[in-house]
Amino acid sequence: MRVLGVDPGLTRCGVGVVEGVAGRPLAMLGVGVVRTPAHAELGQRLVEIERGIEQWIDEHRPEFVAVERVFSQYNVRTVMGTAQASAVAMLCAARRGIPVALHTPSEVKAAVTGSGRADKAQVGAMVTRLLRLDAPPKPADAADALALAICHIWRAPAQNRLQQAVALHATKASNASNALKGRTA
Repeated sequence: MRVLGVDPGLTRCGVGVVEGVAGRPLAMLGVGVVRTPAHAELGQRLVEIERGIEQWIDEHRPEFVAVERVFSQYNVRTVMGTAQASAVAMLCAARRGIPVALHTPSEVKAAVTGSGRADKAQVGAMVTRLLRLDAPPKPADAADALALAICHIWRAPAQNRLQQAVALHATKASNASNALKGRTA
């Protein structure tokens, strides 16, 4: 499975591509940051993020895109910028028919470090270890993007089984309901 992780942000949007399957060694295929100037107009910044993400998708051909789920913070302005960058990443993937998964920061931290409260240094250290890198990717946004991709690779099989079980249950419930309707008609 090849996953493009996206740590959304208006000034620095972390991107990282990881390939592998759960239970096997993972490989980093690329890591970087799409940057936009803070003084630029918002629309232009979003276009730059779109171009950067499109370039990563073209180059690495991911099967999935994992994006950090935006959560409420005290600074609404920061949340809005992050949400806008997140939407651009989801749009780029959807335009190409690539499935998108959203993961919360605590899910990612727990998957990679074992603790949902891990700090950025701990995430960077574990990403370095898991991908057998010489040093943690810089800036932290790049390491976070790789952590998102790792999280998705490890969580996707369980999430798929859960979705299949829910779908099967819904089908059985619908069939049972239809059978009851047929008896009473």
